[in-house]
Amino acid sequence: MAFLFDVSKRHLAFAGMSAAMVIYGANFVVTRHAVLNGLTSHDLLALRFATAGLLLIPVFGWRGWRDCAGVGWGRGLLLTVMSGFPMSYLMLTGLTMAPAAHGASIGPGTVTLIGIIGTVLLFGARLTRPLLAGVIIVIAGLAALAFAGTKATNSPNLIWGDLCFLAVGLLWGFYPLLLALWRLDGLKATAIVSVLSMAYLPFYAVFFFRGFDVAPWYVIAFHGINQGILNVVVGLLLWAWASKVLGIGVTGRFPPMIPVIGTLLGMPILGEWPSLFQLLGIAMIVFGLMLAAWRQAPKAVPSS
Repeated sequence: MAFLFDVSKRHLAFAGMSAAMVIYGANFVVTRHAVLNGLTSHDLLALRFATAGLLLIPVFGWRGWRDCAGVGWGRGLLLTVMSGFPMSYLMLTGLTMAPAAHGASIGPGTVTLIGIIGTVLLFGARLTRPLLAGVIIVIAGLAALAFAGTKATNSPNLIWGDLCFLAVGLLWGFYPLLLALWRLDGLKATAIVSVLSMAYLPFYAVFFFRGFDVAPWYVIAFHGINQGILNVVVGLLLWAWASKVLGIGVTGRFPPMIPVIGTLLGMPILGEWPSLFQLLGIAMIVFGLMLAAWRQAPKAVPSS
């Protein structure tokens, strides 16, 4: 009976991790659609952190306001830079200038590179041949997308959008490394990032707020749920729980789904059909991610 329960739990974990990948892959398309149809990146940022911040204030407060939920204000601010307002601003700004498929490919690809380098340098992970080959292929795919951006005469800002996605990957890539290094649980870190990012809301209210009639109420509610609840809270919790059930070595094989989902959804929903060079770059990134992710679980971080 216990065996059947364990099998069922693993099946649920597989489903949960797949759902998290759909949430993150689809978010690039949903967000790109929003900025192409009236909502600005500032509107989406406000919806993201107002929703997530208000939802997670009790978690933050329970851990303690005096020392930033127990991690210290220096660490809290650094986490916020890497996965809060600055990172989210770059992602949303990039989606105003470049296709969703680029965001779904460049971001996860860069995160994987940073993660591999970080685990080797910080935690003594072994740099195997498949891992190194995956890194080289991902870099080649990023270069192909960059080359395609310089040749896209109909999208003069494409290269700037891609640079925003690259910066997103650089920031977000260090975030999980710090969580592992400081041994922080995901919910606490998310609460810190979401609550501190609410500092942006007064600036939004003064400089960027255009009234509540910029879109129908149900559109605003949908994007509030998508940005603040699905992407900030639900996706994180699904990922964290699946990692405990399946192990890091297995859950690390799921992120290549993100660029696949983002690219496939972007074509029918946004009409963004990649050029041959763009498609080559995306395919190389996906293959490189798969090659790099299909490895043994890294060694556990030694406890102090």
